[in-house]
Amino acid sequence: MIKTVATAPYQDQKPGTSGLRKKVPVFAQENYAENFIQSIFDSLEGFQGKTLVIGGDGRYYNREVIQKAVKMAAAAGFGKVMVGQGGILSTPAASNVIRKYGAFGGIVLSASHNPGGPTEDFGIKYNIGNGGPAPEKITDAIFARSKVIDEYKIADVADIDLDKIGSFDLAGMKVEVIDPVADYAELMEKLFDFSAIRALIAGGFRVAIDSMGAVTGPYANEIFEKRLGAPEGSVRNSTPLPDFGGHHPDPNLVHAKELYDDVMSPQGPDFGAASDGDGDRNMVVGKDMFVTPSDSLAIIAANATVAPGYAKGISGIARSMPTSAAADRVAEKLGLGMYETPTGWKFFGNLLDAGKVTVCGEESFGTGSDHVREKDGLWAVLFWLNIVAARKKSVAEIVTQHWAEYGRNYYSRHDYEEVDTDAANGLVTALREKLPSLPGQSFGSLKVTAADDFAYHDPVDGSVSKNQGIRVLFEGGSRVVFRLSGTGTSGATLRVYVERYEADPAKHGIDTQEALSDLITVADEIADIRKRTGRDKPSVIT
Repeated sequence: MIKTVATAPYQDQKPGTSGLRKKVPVFAQENYAENFIQSIFDSLEGFQGKTLVIGGDGRYYNREVIQKAVKMAAAAGFGKVMVGQGGILSTPAASNVIRKYGAFGGIVLSASHNPGGPTEDFGIKYNIGNGGPAPEKITDAIFARSKVIDEYKIADVADIDLDKIGSFDLAGMKVEVIDPVADYAELMEKLFDFSAIRALIAGGFRVAIDSMGAVTGPYANEIFEKRLGAPEGSVRNSTPLPDFGGHHPDPNLVHAKELYDDVMSPQGPDFGAASDGDGDRNMVVGKDMFVTPSDSLAIIAANATVAPGYAKGISGIARSMPTSAAADRVAEKLGLGMYETPTGWKFFGNLLDAGKVTVCGEESFGTGSDHVREKDGLWAVLFWLNIVAARKKSVAEIVTQHWAEYGRNYYSRHDYEEVDTDAANGLVTALREKLPSLPGQSFGSLKVTAADDFAYHDPVDGSVSKNQGIRVLFEGGSRVVFRLSGTGTSGATLRVYVERYEADPAKHGIDTQEALSDLITVADEIADIRKRTGRDKPSVIT
């Protein structure tokens, strides 16, 4: 019943910041997915008889790979697999299931905010027993194994019925098809004041939740419409579709523009939120106010105690290095620990497990806490609604009052997508060579005080992660950061982060791009972006 299949290795299976992501036709190559899954199992120890969680965001090729993964888990010796009905599990829900049921780990099938479809993106990542993404020592081992693998093992049995909830035996392993929403919705009810949010909505506060044809639709329907009483239709694009209905499921001002325009219109809802392909990112918009992810993290931290699950306060805050320093100012005022990590949620895991931080976030529209070990889009949305209900103020009032108290960090990210890989690498190499000569140089009124390639020293396990982004710091606290993203599937994405701190409330109403214009010009000058990429403007500005 267990079949051993001879295979040949692929040399391109190096996981990025969130697992292995490639186009569907790449994953559909002979034994490609099988090789990677077997490489995961070959890199782990001690899982015999234990539980493995499997689920994904419903994108194209999701069901096919789940069938392979379940059968290979049986062949590898797992005692049980828990899989979401229909193959569905949002990334934060998968993390919760791993933690709640004490699973050994989980396989999450997603390419997050990337498009889905027959020629679009697919992804596989492994999450460890704390519910979080595998650390680099495991992903490095998986990659090393994938380069030499010569066989995989799979149970030679019929496909399972993913759509029927229940338990059954598969080649001596128990398979449990579970309701993907129930455990997650129950957790949210414990963390937030649902009665206060329900009263807010019943009082006429109108919400619009855009699931972008992706995984959070069933979760949002259950939580916002059924449990919180939002009118039917408040959740938009709520059916998960293999191609996300043609949407690019990235909740930002470009891809969720329709929602943003609706909230900003006079007759539109009071509050809008969108989530991404696998449910771990969020965008929050209030009437007359788009909340930047960096500000969102800071404001959630500053107001955390209004939510029942955080009523005793938080232990600390963590943010990725490119995320603005808005949260740092909250930590300083509240006397909390503040940690700056590389980009990638896996770097928060040790801090969360050690109790050093409670909330954490990334500028790439991800926020979360110690309730799971992934960022969590709907959690952030519920936290905002809890804050609005408790403070009895609009989103715009909450944000502007926060700026008045802590100052405003003007902040923007400029993405240059699908840049020629050699050109992007050349830009970064040249920039690294410039670093020693930059301190002391002036660019107009901006004087460089420091420049480095960020290295992270994990305070929990002592590990060091180098080359995590190039930072150029200026007098007064302004900075620009350059890094190549690890979340794309073709070419390279150059991300440029620009930030300026402004303490004076009288200067908090300036347009962001205008407030940062001199820094944007200097960033191009220092890195030779136009010359090296051939681009005269970014693909996306957020």
